[in-house]
Amino acid sequence: MSADTPDSGKCLCQVYKSPREEELYLFVDRRDGLDRVPEALLERFGTPQLVTTLVLTPERRLARAEASRVLDGLREQGYYLQMPPPRDQRIDTGMAELGDKNEKLPR
Repeated sequence: MSADTPDSGKCLCQVYKSPREEELYLFVDRRDGLDRVPEALLERFGTPQLVTTLVLTPERRLARAEASRVLDGLREQGYYLQMPPPRDQRIDTGMAELGDKNEKLPR
């Protein structure tokens, strides 16, 4: 097996976003592409839009997933589906970011 496989703990990974749902991402091994992703999932996901290609290792920091879990998903089922955060968390985060941008009036 080559050095860049999920089994080796290192993988060249493509990340796609869904055009149908905000913050829904699909990780796949670049060598397999979307071949191992079930057709039913692709139908619900919509036409995948490539976001990035990256070298994924267990130590790599990702925004909302543990790299080791992503690698496990790639090895076991051929893909990893990153679900969006809960709706109320997205609203709270958005409001917090907006609040951080607003300047407070001096007293």
